[in-house]
Amino acid sequence: MDAHLMEFLGMLVRWLHVIAGVAWIGSSFYFIWLDNSLEAPAPDSENAQKGVSGELWAVHGGGFYNPQKYAVAPASLPEKLHWFKWEAYTTWLSGTALLVLVYWLHAQTMMVDATRADLTGWQAVGIGAASMVISWLVYDALCRSPLGKRDGALGALVFGLLGGLTWALCHWLGGRAAYIHVGTSIGTIMAANVFFIIIPGQKKMVEAMRVGQLPDPIYGKRGKQRSVHNNYFTLPVIFIMISNHYAATYGHAQNWAVLILISAAAVSIRHFFNRKHKGVYAWQFLGAGAVMLGVTAWWTGPYGPPPPMSATPVSFAQVQPIIAQRCTTCHMPTPTFPGIAQAPAGVLLNSSASIAQNAGRIYQQVAVTRIMPLGNVTQITEEERAMIARWFHDGAATN
Repeated sequence: MDAHLMEFLGMLVRWLHVIAGVAWIGSSFYFIWLDNSLEAPAPDSENAQKGVSGELWAVHGGGFYNPQKYAVAPASLPEKLHWFKWEAYTTWLSGTALLVLVYWLHAQTMMVDATRADLTGWQAVGIGAASMVISWLVYDALCRSPLGKRDGALGALVFGLLGGLTWALCHWLGGRAAYIHVGTSIGTIMAANVFFIIIPGQKKMVEAMRVGQLPDPIYGKRGKQRSVHNNYFTLPVIFIMISNHYAATYGHAQNWAVLILISAAAVSIRHFFNRKHKGVYAWQFLGAGAVMLGVTAWWTGPYGPPPPMSATPVSFAQVQPIIAQRCTTCHMPTPTFPGIAQAPAGVLLNSSASIAQNAGRIYQQVAVTRIMPLGNVTQITEEERAMIARWFHDGAATN
């Protein structure tokens, strides 16, 4: 019952995380689009006299809308002012809670990979937590430095440092955990941008207006810079959120390079759309993103040398006991592995029919990517992996 309640709690937290993330990313996409689509009013118009720097007309849901942006602030503070912050906070809090429930509480299984680094569960958790904190501190220091005034150089350096973090985590932790902690590091930067920079800056602008002063435009500039950074972070983070379903990426021998390549494609595609919103159709960025994704599809596919396999034919009668001993503690209707209430991904391996149905999946994750069993907690041997590979290679017969 305890395992079931933990899994149900994890489901609810994941649901909340997705809902909040959709709201946050949606507002990020909308406001960057809005900012890039604004047109300056005529110099002698009433709006220009009021300090409006850009406006547009839009139609949605049967109504017409006329958003306006002020160069600094309106002449007087409106009675009702809408803030956008809880989407970010809820996304980060729910994501961190999910991280604890799924990874940190089961670190020895979910995070440690003895083939990469000989760590204890607590050491793995410490590395993951440190990656989140240090990423924000380094990023924020760079933004506050003189380099922060050079957007292109700053963006390239931040991407390079996150690439270095990806390399390090993929050498210290299991593939799934490494990817997730790259995502939580980026997510921490994004949420901290809102909490420490964007919202405090907006509050100072509001406070200045309330005492009859003109707000300092530096707060708007800083907030805009961090908002743009968050916008470019979104697509890599979304991929990382779903990456645990695709072992060909995080289970790859060079999984760190795979994630860097996919992230570069995501940033390039996001840049295309941001340029497009300004009326500039920079198709080269969309094309570059597509090429990088194509290279990734080829690179992670089954086109390399086959995995080690037994020299002699292997029968199902030899494979079934291996699967029963190494896999079915989790992959059965009522798992017996501690902390697992339901078969992961709904994959059952407790009958000949279910093994045959999932033969390709077993081969991919046990023999090719080798990420199963997670952390090799059931201690499958190299000989057993090779036997499964040969059985699948010869047709995966179950009779």
